[in-house]
Amino acid sequence: MSSINIKNFVSDHYSAQDFSHLHWTGNFQDYIDIVMKNPQVSRNSFQRVHDMIMSFGTSKYTEYKKEITRYHFFDDPIEDGKDAIFGIDVHLMKLVNFFKSAAAGYGTEKRVLLLHGPVGSAKSSIARLLKKGLEHYSKTDEGMLYTYEWFDDHESDILGGAKVFPCPMHEEPIKLIPLEARVKLLEEINAKADGFKVNVKGDVNPACRFIFEQYMLKYKGDWNKVIEHIRVKRLVLSEKDRIGIGTFQPKDEKNQDSTELTGDINYRKIAQYGSDSDPRAFNFDGEFNIANRGIVEFIEMLKLDVAFLYDLLGASQEQSVKPKKFAQTSIDEVILGHTNEPEYKKLQNNEFMEALRDRTVKIDVPYITRLDQEIRIYQKDFNKDTLPVHIAPHTIEMASTWAILTRLEEPKKADLTSMQKLKLYNGKTLPGYNEDNVKELRKEAVREGLEGISPRYIQDKISNALVKNNHVGCLNPFMVFNELESGLKGHALINSPDKLDQYKELLAICRQEYEDIIKNDVMKAISVDESAIQTLCANYIDNVKAYTQKEKIRNKYSNKLEDADERFMRSIEEKIDIAESRKDDFRREIMNYIGALAIEGKQFDYKTNERLHRALELKLFEDQKDTIKLTTIISNVVDKQTQEKIDVVKSRLVKNFGYCDICATDALNYVASIFAKGDTVAQKN
Repeated sequence: MSSINIKNFVSDHYSAQDFSHLHWTGNFQDYIDIVMKNPQVSRNSFQRVHDMIMSFGTSKYTEYKKEITRYHFFDDPIEDGKDAIFGIDVHLMKLVNFFKSAAAGYGTEKRVLLLHGPVGSAKSSIARLLKKGLEHYSKTDEGMLYTYEWFDDHESDILGGAKVFPCPMHEEPIKLIPLEARVKLLEEINAKADGFKVNVKGDVNPACRFIFEQYMLKYKGDWNKVIEHIRVKRLVLSEKDRIGIGTFQPKDEKNQDSTELTGDINYRKIAQYGSDSDPRAFNFDGEFNIANRGIVEFIEMLKLDVAFLYDLLGASQEQSVKPKKFAQTSIDEVILGHTNEPEYKKLQNNEFMEALRDRTVKIDVPYITRLDQEIRIYQKDFNKDTLPVHIAPHTIEMASTWAILTRLEEPKKADLTSMQKLKLYNGKTLPGYNEDNVKELRKEAVREGLEGISPRYIQDKISNALVKNNHVGCLNPFMVFNELESGLKGHALINSPDKLDQYKELLAICRQEYEDIIKNDVMKAISVDESAIQTLCANYIDNVKAYTQKEKIRNKYSNKLEDADERFMRSIEEKIDIAESRKDDFRREIMNYIGALAIEGKQFDYKTNERLHRALELKLFEDQKDTIKLTTIISNVVDKQTQEKIDVVKSRLVKNFGYCDICATDALNYVASIFAKGDTVAQKN
């Protein structure tokens, strides 16, 4: 085995030139030249976050006749989808609109952004994405920003006996220009700028202010000489290095200390400087301080002690904080908190917290209520690339279906089941329901997505099922159903027997749905000819059209005009329990739906009408099932000819439907047992 030349290996994957680019330094004039060429380097934190999100691009789609924007940033392109957010694009649009308004200076930059939703609804993922995105963006040429440090060729008493004193809050260098001159300078820059206008607010922090004044005294007010002690440098934001990105997590109330937010006195330096009010003896390392120019995240924000919440008032509205023994200190950062519903209700009911409520913009982050988006969450972790065993078709889908059913409100319409509502939300169509009806359903259900089972529970139970059934070689929905049900009794968030019973009933509904799906898969494998279904559908539609419009239909064999074939139409409608008294309504609904599509310039596709699709498949299966007796599968004796037919069906399940040999065999056995029960019942009757 040949050894690796580590120097060459690192050189191939690491660039010293990139390092130098990210650690650029220059004098104050160099920086002003940069600002003249690229004014956006002086953006505030809200502008930077908004531009960072937009830099990844957008796409648009229409849902319920409303245009929705999908921001690709939330697909997490930085880490290939590790923290991707699915299914809540409308809420993410509200989030981006908050940043857009704040970036324009419309007032939301003076607010605390609060992500509110149930546990496991991606609040932390959104916060993690924003922090990660800012780190990445600050390393790009498009997102570069700068700060400064003081330096002296000799060890200076002004710098505390050091040669270098970095700005402790990574501030914008333009703040060092006296206010009167700064206003004029910005006017000059903005007069030549195309589009973006530079607007630097606030003063330097107490430590830099003190050093600035000491140098001004030394040089008798000559600002030009003072500024020779300033070195401007590129600023790369980093949560690990506590530069521009801060995170604060509540601790035990007895151990909470507001200095964790605004910094504290460095007692070792008091002896050096002679006073605890000397700003050089103060550590500006609180979360508010180090997060300047970027973002500070408050985990479970409303669990904070009241004293901490008071700090948030000034930090948001006044955009300043009050370190111990020093004046108000300007900050420029996004204040992002997240909390769950019980904590938010406490805030609403606490009249002493009215000021904080007034300074808070709440963005709801609910659970997903669209099936195809929920499935994407689990497919990210459980797929053929990450697992040593095969996952049977519909396994993830069934777990996702149950999760969403627990989050949906009971439909108010008597003719609509929860499962049908779920399918409508997922883009399926039902007779009597169009986009406007579905939009109305969503409006009626104001609590939908704020309660129910979290994705974490589903992930945990799928993991348990994988561990328990690893030896089988294939994970199927029944294994997952068993884990989901067995874990309900110990679920910490199910606090009533009624809720437990409700979730078990929904599992029973999912089991029945899976039974229908697996039967359908086997039926398709037996009657696999798609063109045959299309022909059957076209024939049915022709007959329905003739029936509803009281016309004749031409017989393709005799070429004679005949009445619509009532027996043929009923043979299909009976498959989905359309009663004789309801047949006219059903046929009119089909024709009205086709007509509505035609008006929109769309063509009818039987696959979009779930009930009709189901009826056609059942009809075709009935016409062809006699070619293979499924019930013989579970008998001990299977003749060679039947076995060959069974093997063909099994191979179709594997090739066309994603089954493996294990789950295809299980599917056939299960469906055969269902038909065997049906035959037994039929014989008894």
